[in-house]
Amino acid sequence: MTLLFIIVILLALVFDFINGFHDAANSIATVVSTKVLSPLTAVIWAAAFNFIAYWIFELKVADTVSKTVKGEYVTLVVVCSGLIASIIWNLITWWKGIPSSSSHTLIGGFAGAGIANAGGFSAIHWGKVMPVIYFIVLAPVLGMLISIIINIITINICKKMRPSRVDAVFRRLQLVSSAAYSLGHGGNDAQKVIGIIAAALVSQGMITDISHIPGWVPIACYSAISLGTMFGGWRIVKTMGQKITKLTPFEGFSAETAGAITLFVTQYFKIPVSTTHTITGSIVGVGVAKRTSAVRWGVTINLIWAWVLTIPVAGILAALIFYLMRALM
Repeated sequence: MTLLFIIVILLALVFDFINGFHDAANSIATVVSTKVLSPLTAVIWAAAFNFIAYWIFELKVADTVSKTVKGEYVTLVVVCSGLIASIIWNLITWWKGIPSSSSHTLIGGFAGAGIANAGGFSAIHWGKVMPVIYFIVLAPVLGMLISIIINIITINICKKMRPSRVDAVFRRLQLVSSAAYSLGHGGNDAQKVIGIIAAALVSQGMITDISHIPGWVPIACYSAISLGTMFGGWRIVKTMGQKITKLTPFEGFSAETAGAITLFVTQYFKIPVSTTHTITGSIVGVGVAKRTSAVRWGVTINLIWAWVLTIPVAGILAALIFYLMRALM
């Protein structure tokens, strides 16, 4: 086992940890903003269900990510460059309080380094990458539409109930919906790092494909993302839970449930989607269900710009790091 391989594994787990506290906002923003759980309790709740996801979901998303770059162009330098670029971009967006996609950061970094190694776009397995690109748009739209539908249904079911009774019921239901969303988050985001490590293992001839992944890899990845979630990303929680639209417990339930449904469905079809995009679309959906003016569109448009830029910026940064590493080595 080479030193570079050990560095790649450590970088992958560092990225997974950062992904946890960067994307903690996805799992807890709604349940914290509605004051159903305290921030500390919410991150522990989310971390627990992130980890439980290991025993629920097959490694479908991990398989897709591991094949982003064609095998002949995957080297440890490619994987290392992609991880370093992804970590840098995640830390920048976390510091600025921008809920960018850790998933797209990782895929963009991996792809960018692969392109640099191949000297062109022939390195990319487009059959794996194009669904990811499509779902930059589709994931938030699906989350928004499902959220609007759930919101309308719950309003009609509860229209004869006292507001205090509605609030009490949905405070309890939000525990269920936030747990479901955290399961989806764990089944999606931790798997992407499993896929990156699998690509590194395949490049070294240690395994032939994702089905032969050693048991320590998923355990380590789920542990890292869960631990990161427990540290929380409070700058992003503020953006997600307060700046897009004001949420009540039943609206928080609608957003979380819509996000969870979207993540469960895309995971089934092996599509790595952004949990950030998904929950943002769901939160926008509950705002639109009230009235379009309830959504702070200026904040939302700024988030969309971050989404559009994430893959190309991470890719370019990874390519530059790849060229630097290759020159030094």
